[in-house]
Amino acid sequence: MLNIAVLISGSGSNLQSIIDGCESGYIDGKIKLVISNKENAYGLQRAKKHNINSIFENDESMIIELLKKEEIDLIVLAGYLKIISPLFVEEFRNKIINIHPSLIPAFCGEGFYGMKVHKAVIDYGVKLSGATVHFVDEGADTGPIIIQKCVEVKNDDTPESLAKKVLNVEHEILKESVKLYCENKLIVNGRGVIIND
Repeated sequence: MLNIAVLISGSGSNLQSIIDGCESGYIDGKIKLVISNKENAYGLQRAKKHNINSIFENDESMIIELLKKEEIDLIVLAGYLKIISPLFVEEFRNKIINIHPSLIPAFCGEGFYGMKVHKAVIDYGVKLSGATVHFVDEGADTGPIIIQKCVEVKNDDTPESLAKKVLNVEHEILKESVKLYCENKLIVNGRGVIIND
């Protein structure tokens, strides 16, 4: 069973999907730590309800020390609205995954987060959007892609309605990606990720 840490900045609905996956036995892992860079993030309350060690911490060097101390095997960035440094990435190479609310490489990178992504998708007029889980590298949303899933963008969609559709997909593919990682079924091969069934 792997030790998981989840880094959040907000309400933690993606965190909740991983908690549910662990508690149901779908994911062979245990969330040992939830860290938020925002003191009032509701996700910290979610963690406390499940007796998970939850910490407000904004100092990256302190976060790295906490992760090492708890012997964390997988770090999940679940709505963590802070770019992590190359040092952080190097310390945990191929052990950090992120969820992004678009089909990377579209509508991603610096400045593309939350409702800004969905507004940009609608403004551009694309017919499909979705979510992407990827390994984290030194760039913003540039790491090898693990899983993507589409949703249809309808003519009457608003950023808010699209966000709801994408969030459902996020919960699904993030939980699946964490499961696959914990089962040692993901192999990073250059830009690609091979999933061993």
